[in-house]
Amino acid sequence: MVSISFTQSLTSLTSHTSPFSVQSFTRKTQHRPSPSLRVTASNNSFDVVVVGGGIIGLTIARQFLTSSDLSVAVVDKAVPCSGATGAGQGYIWMTHKKPGSDVWDLTMRSHQLWHNLAESLNNEGLDPEELLGWRKTGSLLIGKTSQECVALKQKVHELSEAGLRAEYLSSADLFLKEPAVLVDDDSGAAFLPDDSQLDAHRAVAYIEKGNREFATQGRYAEFYHEPVTGLIRSDGRSNEVAGVQTLKHSLFGKKATIVAAGCWSGSLMHDLLKDCNISVDVPVKPRKGHLLVVENFDSFHLNHGIMEAGYADHQSASAQGSNVEERMLSISMTATMDTIGNLVLGSSREFVGFDTEADEFIICCIWERAAEFFPKLRDISLEDFIRNRKVRVGLRPYMPDGKPVIGSVPGLQNLYLAAGHEGGGLSMALGTAEMVSDMVLGKPSQVDSSTFGIKGRCC
Repeated sequence: MVSISFTQSLTSLTSHTSPFSVQSFTRKTQHRPSPSLRVTASNNSFDVVVVGGGIIGLTIARQFLTSSDLSVAVVDKAVPCSGATGAGQGYIWMTHKKPGSDVWDLTMRSHQLWHNLAESLNNEGLDPEELLGWRKTGSLLIGKTSQECVALKQKVHELSEAGLRAEYLSSADLFLKEPAVLVDDDSGAAFLPDDSQLDAHRAVAYIEKGNREFATQGRYAEFYHEPVTGLIRSDGRSNEVAGVQTLKHSLFGKKATIVAAGCWSGSLMHDLLKDCNISVDVPVKPRKGHLLVVENFDSFHLNHGIMEAGYADHQSASAQGSNVEERMLSISMTATMDTIGNLVLGSSREFVGFDTEADEFIICCIWERAAEFFPKLRDISLEDFIRNRKVRVGLRPYMPDGKPVIGSVPGLQNLYLAAGHEGGGLSMALGTAEMVSDMVLGKPSQVDSSTFGIKGRCC
Protein backbone atom coordinates (compact mmCIF):
# COMPACT_ATOMS: atom_id res chain seq x y z
CA MET A 1 0.00 0.00 0.00
CA VAL A 2 1.22 3.50 -0.89
CA SER A 3 1.11 6.14 1.84
CA ILE A 4 0.36 9.60 0.49
CA SER A 5 1.09 12.33 3.01
CA PHE A 6 -0.86 15.58 2.50
CA THR A 7 -1.96 18.37 4.78
CA GLN A 8 -5.46 17.51 3.57
CA SER A 9 -6.49 14.24 1.99
CA LEU A 10 -7.06 13.83 -1.72
CA THR A 11 -9.24 10.75 -1.50
CA SER A 12 -11.41 11.93 -4.36
CA LEU A 13 -8.58 11.31 -6.87
CA THR A 14 -8.11 8.11 -8.79
CA SER A 15 -5.20 7.05 -10.91
CA HIS A 16 -5.70 7.20 -14.65
CA THR A 17 -3.75 7.57 -17.83
CA SER A 18 -4.17 10.28 -20.43
CA PRO A 19 -2.73 11.45 -23.72
CA PHE A 20 -1.20 14.54 -22.07
CA SER A 21 2.27 15.59 -23.14
CA VAL A 22 4.86 14.28 -20.70
CA GLN A 23 8.42 15.50 -20.65
CA SER A 24 11.10 13.96 -18.46
CA PHE A 25 13.86 16.41 -17.66
CA THR A 26 16.32 13.55 -17.54
CA ARG A 27 16.21 13.99 -21.29
CA LYS A 28 15.70 17.74 -21.49
CA THR A 29 18.24 19.85 -23.36
CA GLN A 30 16.58 23.30 -23.28
CA HIS A 31 19.11 26.18 -23.19
CA ARG A 32 21.92 23.71 -23.87
CA PRO A 33 24.75 24.95 -26.06
CA SER A 34 25.36 23.37 -29.42
CA PRO A 35 27.40 20.16 -29.34
CA SER A 36 29.85 21.93 -31.66
CA LEU A 37 30.90 24.09 -28.70
CA ARG A 38 32.15 21.09 -26.74
CA VAL A 39 35.60 21.70 -25.28
CA THR A 40 38.10 18.84 -25.43
CA ALA A 41 41.81 18.59 -24.67
CA SER A 42 44.82 17.33 -26.60
CA ASN A 43 46.16 15.69 -23.43
CA ASN A 44 44.48 13.89 -20.56
CA SER A 45 46.36 15.37 -17.62
CA PHE A 46 44.79 18.01 -15.38
CA ASP A 47 45.12 19.31 -11.85
CA VAL A 48 41.52 18.47 -10.97
CA VAL A 49 39.07 15.98 -12.44
CA VAL A 50 35.40 16.52 -11.56
CA VAL A 51 33.09 13.55 -12.08
CA GLY A 52 29.60 14.95 -12.64
CA GLY A 53 28.37 17.76 -14.88
CA GLY A 54 25.41 18.85 -12.76
CA ILE A 55 25.21 22.16 -10.96
CA ILE A 56 27.52 20.96 -8.17
CA GLY A 57 30.19 19.64 -10.52
CA LEU A 58 30.11 22.65 -12.84
CA THR A 59 30.31 25.19 -10.03
CA ILE A 60 33.20 23.27 -8.44
CA ALA A 61 35.01 23.50 -11.77
CA ARG A 62 34.18 27.20 -11.97
CA GLN A 63 35.54 27.84 -8.48
CA PHE A 64 38.93 26.29 -9.28
CA LEU A 65 39.12 28.13 -12.60
CA THR A 66 38.28 31.55 -11.19
CA SER A 67 40.10 31.37 -7.84
CA SER A 68 43.27 29.48 -8.76
CA ASP A 69 45.51 28.70 -11.71
CA LEU A 70 44.61 24.99 -11.74
CA SER A 71 43.37 23.13 -14.80
CA VAL A 72 40.07 21.24 -14.62
CA ALA A 73 38.32 18.48 -16.55
CA VAL A 74 34.59 17.74 -16.15
CA VAL A 75 33.44 14.24 -17.06
CA ASP A 76 29.84 13.04 -17.15
CA LYS A 77 27.97 10.04 -18.50
CA ALA A 78 25.37 12.42 -19.99
CA VAL A 79 25.26 16.23 -20.37
CA PRO A 80 24.84 19.10 -17.88
CA CYS A 81 21.45 19.94 -16.44
CA SER A 82 20.03 16.52 -17.31
CA GLY A 83 19.35 15.53 -13.69
CA ALA A 84 17.78 17.05 -10.58
CA THR A 85 18.79 20.67 -11.27
CA GLY A 86 17.14 20.79 -14.67
CA ALA A 87 13.92 19.37 -13.25
CA GLY A 88 13.67 21.80 -10.32
CA GLN A 89 11.97 25.14 -9.68
CA GLY A 90 15.12 27.17 -9.19
CA TYR A 91 14.61 28.14 -5.53
CA ILE A 92 17.20 30.41 -3.96
CA TRP A 93 15.10 30.65 -0.80
CA MET A 94 15.69 30.79 2.92
CA THR A 95 12.06 30.87 4.02
CA HIS A 96 11.82 27.09 4.58
CA LYS A 97 15.28 26.74 6.16
CA LYS A 98 15.88 26.50 9.90
CA PRO A 99 18.46 28.77 11.56
CA GLY A 100 21.03 26.74 13.44
CA SER A 101 20.48 23.58 11.40
CA ASP A 102 23.45 21.71 9.96
CA VAL A 103 22.93 23.20 6.49
CA TRP A 104 22.09 26.75 7.59
CA ASP A 105 25.55 28.31 7.28
CA LEU A 106 26.28 26.60 3.97
CA THR A 107 22.93 27.70 2.55
CA MET A 108 23.40 31.27 3.80
CA ARG A 109 26.88 31.44 2.28
CA SER A 110 25.64 30.03 -1.03
CA HIS A 111 22.76 32.47 -1.20
CA GLN A 112 25.11 35.37 -0.54
CA LEU A 113 27.37 34.18 -3.36
CA TRP A 114 24.40 33.96 -5.77
CA HIS A 115 23.33 37.48 -4.79
CA ASN A 116 26.91 38.68 -5.26
CA LEU A 117 27.01 37.12 -8.73
CA ALA A 118 23.74 38.77 -9.75
CA GLU A 119 24.96 42.11 -8.42
CA SER A 120 28.29 41.80 -10.24
CA LEU A 121 26.45 41.19 -13.51
CA ASN A 122 24.38 44.30 -12.90
CA ASN A 123 27.52 46.30 -12.19
CA GLU A 124 28.94 45.14 -15.52
CA GLY A 125 25.84 46.39 -17.32
CA LEU A 126 24.58 42.86 -17.91
CA ASP A 127 21.11 41.50 -17.16
CA PRO A 128 21.10 38.72 -14.51
CA GLU A 129 17.57 37.76 -15.52
CA GLU A 130 18.66 37.27 -19.10
CA LEU A 131 21.79 35.32 -18.16
CA LEU A 132 20.66 33.42 -15.06
CA GLY A 133 16.88 33.72 -15.02
CA TRP A 134 17.52 35.63 -11.77
CA ARG A 135 14.49 37.30 -10.23
CA LYS A 136 14.17 38.73 -6.74
CA THR A 137 10.60 37.57 -6.26
CA GLY A 138 10.54 37.11 -2.50
CA SER A 139 8.99 33.97 -1.05
CA LEU A 140 5.85 33.14 0.90
CA LEU A 141 5.52 30.16 3.22
CA ILE A 142 1.75 29.80 3.66
CA GLY A 143 -0.12 28.33 6.60
CA LYS A 144 -3.78 27.33 6.43
CA THR A 145 -4.43 26.45 10.07
CA SER A 146 -4.00 28.31 13.34
CA GLN A 147 -1.34 25.79 14.41
CA GLU A 148 0.67 26.35 11.25
CA CYS A 149 0.43 30.11 11.66
CA VAL A 150 1.71 29.94 15.23
CA ALA A 151 4.71 28.01 13.91
CA LEU A 152 5.19 30.54 11.11
CA LYS A 153 5.28 33.43 13.58
CA GLN A 154 8.03 31.61 15.47
CA LYS A 155 9.86 30.97 12.21
CA VAL A 156 9.73 34.66 11.31
CA HIS A 157 11.20 35.48 14.71
CA GLU A 158 14.01 32.94 14.23
CA LEU A 159 14.79 34.13 10.70
CA SER A 160 14.86 37.75 11.84
CA GLU A 161 17.17 36.86 14.73
CA ALA A 162 19.44 35.15 12.18
CA GLY A 163 19.77 38.41 10.25
CA LEU A 164 17.24 37.99 7.45
CA ARG A 165 14.46 40.38 6.54
CA ALA A 166 11.34 38.43 7.46
CA GLU A 167 7.75 39.41 8.13
CA TYR A 168 4.63 37.59 9.29
CA LEU A 169 1.58 38.33 7.13
CA SER A 170 -1.95 38.10 8.45
CA SER A 171 -4.66 36.77 6.16
CA ALA A 172 -5.53 40.30 5.01
CA ASP A 173 -1.89 41.16 4.29
CA LEU A 174 -1.39 37.86 2.51
CA PHE A 175 -4.36 38.59 0.25
CA LEU A 176 -2.86 41.95 -0.68
CA LYS A 177 0.44 40.27 -1.59
CA GLU A 178 -1.13 37.40 -3.53
CA PRO A 179 -4.79 37.94 -4.50
CA ALA A 180 -4.90 34.54 -6.23
CA VAL A 181 -4.37 32.69 -2.94
CA LEU A 182 -7.37 31.43 -0.97
CA VAL A 183 -7.27 33.01 2.49
CA ASP A 184 -9.52 32.83 5.52
CA ASP A 185 -9.23 33.86 9.17
CA ASP A 186 -6.80 31.00 9.89
CA SER A 187 -4.46 31.82 7.00
CA GLY A 188 -1.11 33.51 7.32
CA ALA A 189 2.37 33.48 5.83
CA ALA A 190 6.05 34.01 6.47
CA PHE A 191 7.35 36.52 3.91
CA LEU A 192 11.00 36.91 2.93
CA PRO A 193 11.30 39.77 0.43
CA ASP A 194 14.94 39.05 -0.45
CA ASP A 195 14.48 35.45 -1.62
CA SER A 196 15.10 34.89 -5.32
CA GLN A 197 14.71 32.41 -8.14
CA LEU A 198 16.89 31.17 -10.99
CA ASP A 199 16.26 29.45 -14.27
CA ALA A 200 18.47 26.38 -13.89
CA HIS A 201 19.11 25.96 -17.62
CA ARG A 202 20.14 29.57 -18.09
CA ALA A 203 22.33 29.48 -14.99
CA VAL A 204 24.03 26.26 -16.11
CA ALA A 205 24.57 27.64 -19.61
CA TYR A 206 26.15 30.77 -18.12
CA ILE A 207 28.48 28.73 -15.90
CA GLU A 208 29.41 26.44 -18.79
CA LYS A 209 30.20 29.41 -21.01
CA GLY A 210 32.38 30.93 -18.30
CA ASN A 211 34.24 27.66 -17.76
CA ARG A 212 34.86 27.26 -21.47
CA GLU A 213 36.59 30.62 -21.66
CA PHE A 214 39.49 28.98 -19.81
CA ALA A 215 39.87 26.34 -22.54
CA THR A 216 41.95 28.72 -24.65
CA GLN A 217 44.46 28.80 -21.78
CA GLY A 218 44.59 25.01 -21.74
CA ARG A 219 42.94 24.95 -18.33
CA TYR A 220 39.54 23.41 -19.06
CA ALA A 221 38.04 20.47 -20.92
CA GLU A 222 34.77 18.54 -21.00
CA PHE A 223 34.26 14.84 -21.49
CA TYR A 224 30.50 14.31 -21.85
CA HIS A 225 28.75 11.03 -22.69
CA GLU A 226 31.69 9.26 -21.03
CA PRO A 227 30.75 7.04 -18.09
CA VAL A 228 33.50 6.63 -15.50
CA THR A 229 34.48 2.98 -15.16
CA GLY A 230 37.19 3.03 -12.51
CA LEU A 231 39.78 4.88 -10.46
CA ILE A 232 43.38 5.29 -11.53
CA ARG A 233 45.76 4.84 -8.62
CA SER A 234 49.39 5.85 -8.47
CA ASP A 235 51.70 2.86 -9.00
CA GLY A 236 48.59 0.78 -9.71
CA ARG A 237 47.75 -0.28 -6.17
CA SER A 238 48.60 2.61 -3.84
CA ASN A 239 46.06 4.61 -1.83
CA GLU A 240 46.73 7.73 -3.87
CA VAL A 241 44.06 8.37 -6.51
CA ALA A 242 45.57 9.73 -9.70
CA GLY A 243 42.39 10.14 -11.77
CA VAL A 244 39.60 8.17 -13.42
CA GLN A 245 39.19 5.77 -16.28
CA THR A 246 36.29 6.31 -18.69
CA LEU A 247 35.15 4.21 -21.61
CA LYS A 248 37.34 6.35 -23.88
CA HIS A 249 40.05 8.05 -21.83
CA SER A 250 42.37 7.87 -18.86
CA LEU A 251 41.92 11.26 -17.15
CA PHE A 252 44.58 12.21 -14.63
CA GLY A 253 44.00 14.65 -11.79
CA LYS A 254 47.29 15.61 -10.14
CA LYS A 255 45.72 17.35 -7.14
CA ALA A 256 42.21 15.97 -6.82
CA THR A 257 39.48 13.77 -8.22
CA ILE A 258 36.05 14.92 -7.08
CA VAL A 259 32.89 12.80 -7.36
CA ALA A 260 29.85 15.07 -7.69
CA ALA A 261 27.46 12.78 -9.53
CA GLY A 262 24.21 13.64 -7.78
CA CYS A 263 21.92 10.71 -6.98
CA TRP A 264 24.29 8.35 -8.83
CA SER A 265 27.15 9.15 -6.43
CA GLY A 266 26.35 6.31 -4.03
CA SER A 267 26.27 3.56 -6.64
CA LEU A 268 29.23 5.08 -8.49
CA MET A 269 31.37 5.20 -5.35
CA HIS A 270 30.45 1.58 -4.63
CA ASP A 271 31.70 0.56 -8.06
CA LEU A 272 34.83 2.68 -7.88
CA LEU A 273 35.87 1.43 -4.46
CA LYS A 274 35.09 -2.27 -4.84
CA ASP A 275 38.75 -3.15 -5.44
CA CYS A 276 40.24 -0.66 -2.98
CA ASN A 277 39.67 -2.51 0.29
CA ILE A 278 38.22 0.72 1.67
CA SER A 279 35.09 0.53 3.84
CA VAL A 280 33.03 3.47 2.56
CA ASP A 281 29.31 3.09 1.93
CA VAL A 282 27.83 6.34 0.60
CA PRO A 283 24.05 6.19 1.30
CA VAL A 284 23.05 8.74 -1.35
CA LYS A 285 19.93 7.48 -3.11
CA PRO A 286 17.49 8.90 -5.68
CA ARG A 287 14.33 10.59 -4.44
CA LYS A 288 12.00 11.10 -7.37
CA GLY A 289 10.06 14.31 -7.87
CA HIS A 290 7.45 15.65 -10.28
CA LEU A 291 6.73 19.25 -11.28
CA LEU A 292 3.84 20.32 -13.48
CA VAL A 293 4.46 23.17 -15.94
CA VAL A 294 1.45 24.90 -17.48
CA GLU A 295 2.65 27.01 -20.38
CA ASN A 296 1.21 30.41 -21.33
CA PHE A 297 -0.88 30.42 -18.17
CA ASP A 298 -3.10 33.51 -17.87
CA SER A 299 -5.85 32.61 -15.38
CA PHE A 300 -3.97 34.42 -12.62
CA HIS A 301 -0.52 35.84 -11.91
CA LEU A 302 1.81 35.12 -9.00
CA ASN A 303 3.91 37.93 -7.58
CA HIS A 304 6.13 35.72 -5.42
CA GLY A 305 7.38 32.18 -5.04
CA ILE A 306 4.92 30.24 -2.90
CA MET A 307 5.22 27.14 -0.74
CA GLU A 308 2.92 25.55 1.81
CA ALA A 309 4.06 25.37 5.42
CA GLY A 310 4.19 21.57 5.40
CA TYR A 311 6.82 21.45 2.66
CA ALA A 312 9.74 21.28 5.08
CA ASP A 313 8.20 18.31 6.91
CA HIS A 314 7.88 16.34 3.71
CA GLN A 315 11.39 17.37 2.73
CA SER A 316 12.87 15.69 5.79
CA ALA A 317 11.06 12.34 5.58
CA SER A 318 13.19 9.20 5.77
CA ALA A 319 13.03 6.15 3.53
CA GLN A 320 12.17 2.79 5.03
CA GLY A 321 12.97 0.77 1.95
CA SER A 322 12.98 0.73 -1.82
CA ASN A 323 9.80 -1.24 -2.55
CA VAL A 324 6.82 0.51 -4.05
CA GLU A 325 4.87 -0.15 -0.84
CA GLU A 326 7.52 1.79 1.07
CA ARG A 327 8.07 4.62 -1.38
CA MET A 328 6.78 7.21 1.13
CA LEU A 329 5.01 9.36 -1.43
CA SER A 330 4.32 12.90 -0.29
CA ILE A 331 2.99 15.94 -2.12
CA SER A 332 3.36 19.56 -1.04
CA MET A 333 2.10 22.67 -2.79
CA THR A 334 4.75 24.84 -4.38
CA ALA A 335 4.01 27.43 -7.04
CA THR A 336 6.14 29.79 -9.08
CA MET A 337 5.93 31.59 -12.39
CA ASP A 338 8.99 31.37 -14.59
CA THR A 339 10.55 34.15 -16.62
CA ILE A 340 8.26 33.56 -19.60
CA GLY A 341 4.99 33.33 -17.66
CA ASN A 342 4.58 29.59 -17.26
CA LEU A 343 2.96 28.35 -14.04
CA VAL A 344 5.16 25.76 -12.33
CA LEU A 345 3.43 23.62 -9.70
CA GLY A 346 4.84 20.99 -7.39
CA SER A 347 5.95 18.97 -5.83
CA SER A 348 6.16 15.25 -5.10
CA ARG A 349 8.74 13.14 -3.26
CA GLU A 350 9.05 9.37 -3.32
CA PHE A 351 11.57 6.54 -3.26
CA VAL A 352 11.24 4.39 -6.38
CA GLY A 353 14.85 3.83 -7.31
CA PHE A 354 16.04 5.35 -10.56
CA ASP A 355 12.63 5.33 -12.26
CA THR A 356 12.03 8.60 -14.17
CA GLU A 357 8.68 7.80 -15.78
CA ALA A 358 5.96 10.38 -15.16
CA ASP A 359 3.08 9.16 -13.01
CA GLU A 360 -0.31 10.53 -14.07
CA PHE A 361 -1.81 9.93 -10.63
CA ILE A 362 0.85 12.09 -9.00
CA ILE A 363 0.39 14.81 -11.62
CA CYS A 364 -3.31 14.94 -10.81
CA CYS A 365 -2.54 15.03 -7.09
CA ILE A 366 -0.26 18.04 -7.62
CA TRP A 367 -3.02 19.84 -9.53
CA GLU A 368 -5.66 19.07 -6.92
CA ARG A 369 -3.35 20.09 -4.07
CA ALA A 370 -2.64 23.41 -5.78
CA ALA A 371 -6.40 23.95 -6.16
CA GLU A 372 -6.68 23.90 -2.36
CA PHE A 373 -4.68 27.14 -2.39
CA PHE A 374 -5.73 28.71 -5.71
CA PRO A 375 -9.53 28.66 -6.13
CA LYS A 376 -9.43 29.52 -9.84
CA LEU A 377 -7.83 26.15 -10.54
CA ARG A 378 -10.99 24.44 -9.27
CA ASP A 379 -12.86 25.82 -12.26
CA ILE A 380 -10.26 24.54 -14.70
CA SER A 381 -9.75 20.94 -15.72
CA LEU A 382 -6.22 19.72 -16.16
CA GLU A 383 -7.41 18.29 -19.46
CA ASP A 384 -7.84 21.90 -20.65
CA PHE A 385 -4.06 22.12 -20.84
CA ILE A 386 -3.55 19.01 -22.95
CA ARG A 387 -1.31 20.93 -25.38
CA ASN A 388 0.22 23.39 -22.93
CA ARG A 389 1.34 21.02 -20.22
CA LYS A 390 4.72 19.52 -19.50
CA VAL A 391 5.98 17.41 -16.64
CA ARG A 392 9.44 17.61 -15.16
CA VAL A 393 10.70 14.44 -13.52
CA GLY A 394 13.96 14.49 -11.61
CA LEU A 395 15.87 12.41 -9.10
CA ARG A 396 17.01 14.32 -6.03
CA PRO A 397 20.23 13.03 -4.39
CA TYR A 398 18.95 12.14 -0.92
CA MET A 399 21.02 11.61 2.23
CA PRO A 400 19.26 10.02 5.24
CA ASP A 401 20.48 12.65 7.69
CA GLY A 402 19.27 15.52 5.52
CA LYS A 403 22.60 17.16 4.71
CA PRO A 404 25.07 16.72 1.85
CA VAL A 405 28.28 14.77 2.20
CA ILE A 406 31.27 16.94 1.32
CA GLY A 407 34.85 15.99 2.03
CA SER A 408 37.83 13.74 1.40
CA VAL A 409 37.35 9.98 1.25
CA PRO A 410 39.06 8.29 4.23
CA GLY A 411 41.86 5.95 3.25
CA LEU A 412 42.37 7.39 -0.24
CA GLN A 413 44.46 10.44 -1.01
CA ASN A 414 43.19 13.10 -3.44
CA LEU A 415 39.66 11.64 -3.70
CA TYR A 416 36.77 13.88 -2.63
CA LEU A 417 32.98 13.60 -2.60
CA ALA A 418 30.34 16.32 -2.93
CA ALA A 419 26.80 14.92 -3.17
CA GLY A 420 23.49 14.44 -1.37
CA HIS A 421 22.05 17.97 -1.57
CA GLU A 422 18.56 16.57 -2.26
CA GLY A 423 16.41 19.49 -3.49
CA GLY A 424 18.99 22.13 -2.55
CA GLY A 425 21.70 21.55 -5.13
CA LEU A 426 21.15 24.79 -7.01
CA SER A 427 20.65 26.69 -3.77
CA MET A 428 23.84 25.35 -2.11
CA ALA A 429 26.02 25.01 -5.21
CA LEU A 430 28.27 28.05 -4.91
CA GLY A 431 28.99 27.51 -1.21
CA THR A 432 29.70 23.83 -1.83
CA ALA A 433 32.08 24.68 -4.66
CA GLU A 434 33.92 27.15 -2.44
CA MET A 435 34.15 24.58 0.37
CA VAL A 436 35.57 21.86 -1.91
CA SER A 437 38.08 24.24 -3.46
CA ASP A 438 39.24 25.37 -0.03
CA MET A 439 39.70 21.74 1.05
CA VAL A 440 41.82 20.85 -1.97
CA LEU A 441 43.89 24.03 -1.80
CA GLY A 442 44.35 23.87 1.96
CA LYS A 443 42.63 27.19 2.59
CA PRO A 444 40.54 28.07 5.66
CA SER A 445 36.89 27.37 4.90
CA GLN A 446 34.27 30.12 4.96
CA VAL A 447 31.85 27.59 6.49
CA ASP A 448 32.62 24.86 9.01
CA SER A 449 32.95 21.75 6.86
CA SER A 450 33.19 19.22 9.68
CA THR A 451 29.45 18.54 9.80
CA PHE A 452 29.50 17.42 6.14
CA GLY A 453 32.42 15.00 6.35
CA ILE A 454 32.33 11.37 5.26
CA LYS A 455 33.76 9.81 8.40
CA GLY A 456 31.05 8.52 10.72
CA ARG A 457 28.34 8.96 8.08
CA CYS A 458 29.50 6.71 5.24
CA CYS A 459 31.87 4.28 6.93
